[in-house]
Amino acid sequence: MQINCEIENKKSRFLGFVFKVESVSQIKNYLEQLKIEHKKATHICYAYILSSPNLEKCFDDKEPSGTAGKPILNVLHKQNKSNIVAFVVRYFGGVKLGAGNLTRMYSKCTSGALLNFKDANT
Repeated sequence: MQINCEIENKKSRFLGFVFKVESVSQIKNYLEQLKIEHKKATHICYAYILSSPNLEKCFDDKEPSGTAGKPILNVLHKQNKSNIVAFVVRYFGGVKLGAGNLTRMYSKCTSGALLNFKDANT
């Protein structure tokens, strides 16, 4: 799977992935692929917005509540995206970043991934 964004902060690596999707089953398939490819990742956080049916969801994957999935979803909303899922895979570097810094890193990685995504005009 192609990485759309990679950021490092205090030895933690954040990898952003964006995919055009039409269903929850597609999202689950991408999540399973990422889990296989990134077995040693500490967190795989994500958010999606589907237009039909009108669904959205965000998931923090054991990060402090509201520091990962919600910032990813907020970026999708701010950029008026739909039928998109954004994942951010985090490899913990041993240094806690704090809630504010985590939120910024997840937002920044999602924004960068959307910029580099070829079909981002959805």
